[in-house]
Amino acid sequence: MKKSLSVLALIASVMTASTAFAAERTVTFAVDNMTCASCPYIVKTSMTAVPGVANVTVSFEAKTATVTFDDAKTNADIIAVASMNAGYPAHLRQRGS
Repeated sequence: MKKSLSVLALIASVMTASTAFAAERTVTFAVDNMTCASCPYIVKTSMTAVPGVANVTVSFEAKTATVTFDDAKTNADIIAVASMNAGYPAHLRQRGS
């Protein structure tokens, strides 16, 4: 009985280990092809549709999108692809640029 409980505890800890190290990340993308006032809405909608994305702020003037997401559910590459599929290629901005 004790051995069974130990095995169950081990399995449960392994299954939850990846979520225990998950973190919320915020990244900024440079977004191409934004030429009109409706473009930021389309970029925001496409990025927000990615599971795990919590917040998207798009700046038409700066041609950027700042995205906060759960890195256990998605990553920057997937978010960039969603934007590209909507017609707006997105590239991670380097820090300080």
